[in-house]
Amino acid sequence: MTDARTEIIDSHQHFWQLSRGDYSWLTPELSELYSDFLPTDYIQVAGKNLPSNTVLVQAADSDEETDFLLQLASENELVSGVVGWVQFDGISQIVVERLKQLSVNPFFKGVRPMLQDIEDVEWILNPAFNPTFECLVNLDLTFDALVKTEHLKTIYTLANRHPKLKIVIDHCAKPNITENEFQLWADELAVFKPLTNVYIKVSGLTTEANADQQSSAHFQHYFDHVYQTFGASRMMWGSDWPVVNLKSNYSDWLTLSQTLVSDLSEQEKERFWCGTANEFYQLNR
Repeated sequence: MTDARTEIIDSHQHFWQLSRGDYSWLTPELSELYSDFLPTDYIQVAGKNLPSNTVLVQAADSDEETDFLLQLASENELVSGVVGWVQFDGISQIVVERLKQLSVNPFFKGVRPMLQDIEDVEWILNPAFNPTFECLVNLDLTFDALVKTEHLKTIYTLANRHPKLKIVIDHCAKPNITENEFQLWADELAVFKPLTNVYIKVSGLTTEANADQQSSAHFQHYFDHVYQTFGASRMMWGSDWPVVNLKSNYSDWLTLSQTLVSDLSEQEKERFWCGTANEFYQLNR
């Protein structure tokens, strides 16, 4: 596991409660995920590897779920930040007012539209969204980019259009590890090297691989390219629990991540495990 002296911040995890009815994508066919996942479950699963703090990320496109997550954060010392959702394609004045209202809550850290589920890969570049992005910058809030390889050109354009906007690419942009996709993904990701407003989460990789592709050898070259592009100062670890359960589990992914970072310096490991997330989200618990 991580060095006993190393603090861990989980920069990406989820809670949900099926009875709320927020999750249209969550069906009984996803048997590993079709259940309630709440703070007591996370604490039990993490066990002795419980992080000092976590960032709770939206999993539904509703204001009600964001309010629910903020309530959970206020009730559980484990959660130090919430990445919520706002209706980007709503009336911009209403969206801006919603962001101002949310920003009063000390746990609210930013937003995440579910870009991977939107057919138009350039949807987020709609000029009508500019007031929302300007508001995010003015309120010092962040933007999580839930994307795949085909969205990276769009995120590059967005990052250049709004150079003061803090962006983090979730799950390393989900390379198709099952099909051994590498070069196209690597080329699209490499352009972010000079863009210091763009960060990346090392999370969700096991979900993009087959069940027989779960050793460090299957992920090391992906990790190395992310490191060469972003450096440890712009990389952060996330469990993606409970989605990680689709192909792996919290403990195995944590152990695998420790292997991936084994050649980093102690200072770089500190950034990877906690420092980058703490800085990016301005965590205060």
